[in-house]
Amino acid sequence: MMKIINSERAPKAVGPYSHATIINNTLYVSGQLPLVPETMQFISEDVAEQTKQSIENAKAIIEEAGATLNDVARVGIFITNMGDFAKVNEVYASYFSEHKPARVCVEVSKLPLDAQVEMEFTVDVSQ
Repeated sequence: MMKIINSERAPKAVGPYSHATIINNTLYVSGQLPLVPETMQFISEDVAEQTKQSIENAKAIIEEAGATLNDVARVGIFITNMGDFAKVNEVYASYFSEHKPARVCVEVSKLPLDAQVEMEFTVDVSQ
């Protein structure tokens, strides 16, 4: 049975999808853009700040499901410029310094709303 998760602390979905779903103790968090929940505007044009906001948005959804960033099994990162890889990594490492989930980072030609970064998370919620 699937359970739908939405968080008031994360930005509203910009399309016809939910923030996350839980199936068999696994939380699948939809791609999170760097939108500030209260304004639905980007935090800034700085890729490091966009990375932080995307993680914070995902964190709110993960916490809504009763888990933490320590329960993250995998992260998918989509960036529009692989030249920003080091900046994205620096912010990412500040959240995942000891617990290191599996991860992929790919460059894409364009993201929704012209974001520079979008991140999706797969989380173990069996605790």
